Amino acid sequence: MLDGKGRGIGIVTGLLILAATWCGGAWGQVASMGRGSRPAYPRVSLSSGYEIDAGWMMKTKDRAWGAVSGLAVDGGGRVWVFHRGVTPVEVFTPEGVLLNSWGKGEFQEPHQIRLDAKGSVWLVDSGLHVVRRYSGGGKLEQTLGVQGVAGVDKSHFDRPTDVAVTPDGDVYVADGYGNNRVVHFDARGRYVSEWGGLGVGQGQFSLPHAIALDSQGRLYVADRNNARVQVFDLAGRFLDEWRDLITPWHIVVAPGDRIVVCGSSPMRWRRLGVLGLPLGVPPKDQCVMIFNPEGRVERIATFPVGKGNGELEWVHGMAVDQAGDLYLGDILGKRARKFRFLPPDDVERDLVKRPAKGDPAVAPAAVKP
Repeated sequence: MLDGKGRGIGIVTGLLILAATWCGGAWGQVASMGRGSRPAYPRVSLSSGYEIDAGWMMKTKDRAWGAVSGLAVDGGGRVWVFHRGVTPVEVFTPEGVLLNSWGKGEFQEPHQIRLDAKGSVWLVDSGLHVVRRYSGGGKLEQTLGVQGVAGVDKSHFDRPTDVAVTPDGDVYVADGYGNNRVVHFDARGRYVSEWGGLGVGQGQFSLPHAIALDSQGRLYVADRNNARVQVFDLAGRFLDEWRDLITPWHIVVAPGDRIVVCGSSPMRWRRLGVLGLPLGVPPKDQCVMIFNPEGRVERIATFPVGKGNGELEWVHGMAVDQAGDLYLGDILGKRARKFRFLPPDDVERDLVKRPAKGDPAVAPAAVKP
């Protein structure tokens, strides 16, 4: 019979034997890794992705960009940039060559840009509380709201965020920061109706930060602080909500009625935060999510937060071209970047031969130079 001291020695001895046995097995496995064969994994990417187009559209020589708040691509592939620099509106060829620029001194806080079916350019200025329609050459043609005056009636906005225009010319304004509503006007700019109000219920909003229209007449609203996208018909009737999938900042409708939403992964309100700041400031990550019209997620792309060439700093504006390439605009980074779409591989390649350098099937979503 062992005394207390003897039992203690026995326990320690047993633990040492057990440890030696485990370490011997573990080290044996590590050593054997160098002697075994490595499988020739198929270098076939079944997922899609995006790759930075590092040479696309550098800053113009004669002026610096401000925070890039809005982007759009027209039917000819030209890229429109709306930013908070000296000359807020700039138009580029698909290759990134500057074609035209205008708007100096006309805006206080550029927020978003949309192009309608008739070629008009709609620019939302949240600082001046107005939504304006311009010709493609920069001639002012219509103003909704009263410049410099905030309000909550049929003719005033309070820091609007975005606009959607139907093929017939009806206008839907996301009257976002102050009034948390959507306001409907007819093609002549006459008030029709509105819906919303601050809240978390269906049809209510907490910062409707973007609004977009698909080919079937469905309106998609980025209900940013509620971390959801709400869907309505043109009369403002609630149809659906896509909740707890993304903290949405902007929405565009791509070919085939694919709903493209940028922002960050879902976030909760911080217990300690700055009063008045919207949800997602600062964003914990940067992502783009593609939905079908029924709300099913078809694809997700993530991008690092940072200043590098393949990184993003608070992406606020977004556009998609016919090829599926993404144009993303930074608020903090004061830049726009193009990311080429990389589809999944259609055919298997040599399973033994290493892929060629720069093989798009194995390129990461965002690449530093």
